[in-house]
Amino acid sequence: MSAIDRIQAQLASHPVVLYMKGTPDFPQCGFSSRVVQVLRACNADYAHINIFEDPEVREALKEYSHWPTYPQLYINGELIGGCDIVIDLFNKGELDNMLASVGSKL
Repeated sequence: MSAIDRIQAQLASHPVVLYMKGTPDFPQCGFSSRVVQVLRACNADYAHINIFEDPEVREALKEYSHWPTYPQLYINGELIGGCDIVIDLFNKGELDNMLASVGSKL
């Protein structure tokens, strides 16, 4: 299975997916940590993918998303954005609604 196939399978398997550096319990960059904090504040149910564990996915995701940086948050298979966009959506109250619309609230 190619890296793109793995990405597509991950996105198809979960309504909310966060590609990040590290894990929610041990983020390995400040931007990933901030997105995790926002998702926790929203009581979000989400899958996470540690890009350090799969270098092929890490590189392929840049091509797949046309987004060069991490973290990357997807809802219903659609790229929402990185840290700044996620925080902006949270501050506007829109992220909570997006998560609720896909049933990803705990």
